[in-house]
Amino acid sequence: MIRLGLSLHAWGTPDFADVFKREVAQHAAQLPLQRGLAMGSHVLDTPVSVAINSITELNGVIRIRAGIFFQSVIAGCSCADDPTPVSEINEYCEMCLDIDKATAATTVALVTE
Repeated sequence: MIRLGLSLHAWGTPDFADVFKREVAQHAAQLPLQRGLAMGSHVLDTPVSVAINSITELNGVIRIRAGIFFQSVIAGCSCADDPTPVSEINEYCEMCLDIDKATAATTVALVTE
C-alpha cells in the first residue's frame, strides 16, 4: 500500500491533478505494472506518465481511475544469435486508486474490464 499524502493535501484545489500525477509517478515501482503488460514481458525502469480518467468522491475515499503509460521490453536470452530485438515497447494500463481521506493510505487495483 502506498501513501499519497501530497495528493490528499491538494484535494479540492486547482493543483490536485498535477500533484496526483507527479506523486503517482514517483511511486511507479509500487504500482502493479507487471500485471498490466499487454505486449512486453518485463517492465522497464523508465519514468511513467499518468492521466486522470475519472475522479469520484465516496464516503471517506477519493477514487481515481488513472491511465498509466510506461515501457516494457520482450526479454530474450541475450545470446549473440538471439533474434529477439531489444527495443522499448510503449504500454498502457488503467488502475483504480482509492485514497483514504483520513490517512492518505492508497489501495491500487489494476482495471481489467
